[in-house]
Amino acid sequence: MTTQLSPKLPSPKLRLAAVAVALAAVSAPALAVKPFSADYSASYMGMQGAGRMTVAQADGGRWKYELSITSPLAELRQTTTFDEAGGKLRPLSGSDSSKVFAKKKNIAANYDWSRGEATWTGDIKPDRAGPIKLQSGDLDALLVNLALVRDAGAGKPMSYRMVESGRVKELTYSVVGKEAITVGGKSQQATKVSSKNGDKETIAWVVPNVPVPVRILQRENGSDAIDLRVQAVR
Repeated sequence: MTTQLSPKLPSPKLRLAAVAVALAAVSAPALAVKPFSADYSASYMGMQGAGRMTVAQADGGRWKYELSITSPLAELRQTTTFDEAGGKLRPLSGSDSSKVFAKKKNIAANYDWSRGEATWTGDIKPDRAGPIKLQSGDLDALLVNLALVRDAGAGKPMSYRMVESGRVKELTYSVVGKEAITVGGKSQQATKVSSKNGDKETIAWVVPNVPVPVRILQRENGSDAIDLRVQAVR
């Protein structure tokens, strides 16, 4: 059976920040970053594939966070280099690439905290290349996942500011319940959080002692677009 995709595909970017929590509160405790690797099963527009998230140390006290998703018809990859400053995670640079059928797209991001501005190059419209003025606590689309785990687990309010691809988005999330979810063959109780923005909704499941959401579901126009479910975390 051949899966047919609509000619009008949603943006291939996985807006992981849509399930994010910002590190904006000055009184928040420092977030201890630790390396990890998480393997996911992935569904993109009905096609099954695989996903992986990793955080690894880089030079100069920096970290590299990477997400990749592969399926028969699409390849998506996002990376962020970041550091910690005053207990907050700061994006420094990033890349966002996708290949859907034969269509390719590549965007590079630069977060210049000395100048207080973010800019973008590559396959992006001129009016979204920036600069955008940065504020303390700003995150990009990947770093919000680390913040989500910290704040959802602590029961903190979830309202955030994301600076990504030439746009600023104010995001608000709420806890919508608890749900049993299987992680590594073991059933665990997860906190389920949701954010809606127009015809888009992102739902994430967070469990204790797992550094990233164990499931991330992005819905567009009432239909599932991207669904990541963790299989193993190392």
